[in-house]
Amino acid sequence: MDFKINRRVLNPKFEGYKLDPIRQEDAVSRFKLTRKPTQATTSTRLPLTFEEMRSRIGHNHLAVEGDAGLLLYVDSQLTVCLISLPTNIKLKDDISPSFRALYEMATPMDLTIGTGGITVQKEYPSASFLGPSAAAVADGNGLLYVLPIKDEHGFTEPVGIFTLRTGGAVNSPFKIQHCHRLSPITAVLLLSSRHYPEDKPNQNSSHSRVEFDLWAVKIELLSLRTNAQQRELEVFWHRRGQDVPVYATFVEEIKSYLIISGSSYPDGNILYNRHYEPTPEEMAPVPREGELLGHFALDSDLAEPPPKPHPYSWTQSPDAITVAFPLPSTTSKTDIKVLFTVQTLTLHIKATPLPASDSTALPPLPHYTTKQLWDSVNTSSCFWTWDKEAEHSYGLLTLHMEKKHEDTRWMQVFATASMPLGSIVTERNPTHDVPESVDPSEMVKIRESMEKWTGSLLSGEDSSGLGLGTGIPTLMEGEMDDEVDAQVGRKVLVTWIGEGGTTPEWTKGENGTDSRQFGARQEQWEDVPITILSTPLPGPTLTAARLNLILKQDLDGAVFSLINFNSTPSWEHTSTYSALAFVLASKQDTRFTYHLPSKGVLAFEGGSLRDRGANVYLYRPTKGKELWAKQSVLQVENGGGGAVLGVGYINLNGSEGDDILVACLTEEELVLIKGI
Repeated sequence: MDFKINRRVLNPKFEGYKLDPIRQEDAVSRFKLTRKPTQATTSTRLPLTFEEMRSRIGHNHLAVEGDAGLLLYVDSQLTVCLISLPTNIKLKDDISPSFRALYEMATPMDLTIGTGGITVQKEYPSASFLGPSAAAVADGNGLLYVLPIKDEHGFTEPVGIFTLRTGGAVNSPFKIQHCHRLSPITAVLLLSSRHYPEDKPNQNSSHSRVEFDLWAVKIELLSLRTNAQQRELEVFWHRRGQDVPVYATFVEEIKSYLIISGSSYPDGNILYNRHYEPTPEEMAPVPREGELLGHFALDSDLAEPPPKPHPYSWTQSPDAITVAFPLPSTTSKTDIKVLFTVQTLTLHIKATPLPASDSTALPPLPHYTTKQLWDSVNTSSCFWTWDKEAEHSYGLLTLHMEKKHEDTRWMQVFATASMPLGSIVTERNPTHDVPESVDPSEMVKIRESMEKWTGSLLSGEDSSGLGLGTGIPTLMEGEMDDEVDAQVGRKVLVTWIGEGGTTPEWTKGENGTDSRQFGARQEQWEDVPITILSTPLPGPTLTAARLNLILKQDLDGAVFSLINFNSTPSWEHTSTYSALAFVLASKQDTRFTYHLPSKGVLAFEGGSLRDRGANVYLYRPTKGKELWAKQSVLQVENGGGGAVLGVGYINLNGSEGDDILVACLTEEELVLIKGI
């Protein structure tokens, strides 16, 4: 289930977004709420962890039944509020939502619940529709209500009240992540909760690692009755991880749950060979002959080794690529073998490295065999030069390659994701990325830096302050940010869980029958994080054909779609939102980022900057290799509606065409947006 980039659907010539105005008066409607939601929480003596705080910031307070036109939220007094929207109208018609208080949940009396007086952390109320005629609502205090939805107005009565036993706590608070129907008479809810160990009931230390449980619970719909007694939920399966899910759904076509979170949720029936990483406090230097460690060591003995320079430096123009390699000045031209092909480079050096007391301390000579380039070149116009520089210990081998596709910007010199068949990743065949030099004149510094780094390894002198391979001209040092889009998105892991809680067979690979081998291999697959930019906008039931994720790829947003449902499911890079990561990084108050298939990416501001309200930014996809894409902006909160707490969408007339209505829940208003 790797996420492999398809360079054919990237658009390196993309220039930017152009504003496509949408009339605010035609697209946005506002309706005042009489029952107001809130993002305030009940304080307890148990502090929130970073994972819990991050989960609360991204919590969507609005539940959506997109096919039936129903919205649901819980107000500040724990009243379940239902909003009905007509679905048999056209967008040009006036939209009149109806508001109804469905049920008033009980307010808890104390903050300590469970055996031994365990202090628990409250959750935000959460909800999910079991269908157009029923909803499951968690009050955030440990109770789950199943509420019928009938046509008549007024309050309804719950047909089931449930609790969840989690470790040492009874009635532990939990959050509803997803709901699907296992059968016409059975519903399965996916819940997440903080783990409360039985052996450490009051584990409030900030140094202790907090874990989180993931529960699949079954509710038999035929057993539901009004005035029923409170009972415990039937646990279908259970997993445990170290973070709260960011996104969870059930893919009916492959009978599996897709869980996206900051951690994986390992299968307890599979052995995992985890690699142990020592903490900084556990690490100590290894003494060598002649060294003094401990309190007798000198400062120079304990100084950090100089940073290793990049193996080469490179720059590009609209029609050419220039790459510079530092080589020992004793190298002769006959020792250099260079072969250019349309898509590969072969570079062999026969020279002997400079002498050193430790042969492993000096860098190996560059050695590439049919190494695939990032893009094609014109071999007839490729050449190389060798500048010996006898007064220096290193000379400069410079390769000049003409681009076959002019005006195409190369992201790297080599296509690091596609090594030649049979290649082995070693220091002689490096695959790491090297940043492009901003100023071509800076390329000469790679030789100077290699000399200083080599000399510091031999003499032990400090080599800081030279700045090799960074590509930052001298006048710009200290003035540039590392990467404007470095903080956009969120690093997550993907976990697949079968319908019954086991690991799906198709994730094990062809020879994954042995649990020990599979455990080590699964760790390697699942523990490679991805940076996610957007998940599907909550709405109608999501089919596998419409399930896609948008991941960060340099400055772009790569759209990955799930394919091959009948054999081995996999992710395919199907399209790209060019420069999406870059434009999202420019937003200061983004709270929700969702996408609609073929419609675009919607970035909703939270409204914390009260002087200007909250906007939604819409970025349209491009068609093919277009140089420009469209973007629109609409004002969701105009300064008087409060923070944006939840979003979703519904289909009008049962179609996936242009008749889409986006709903936004703020602290004071319901905002409806059409024409997306």
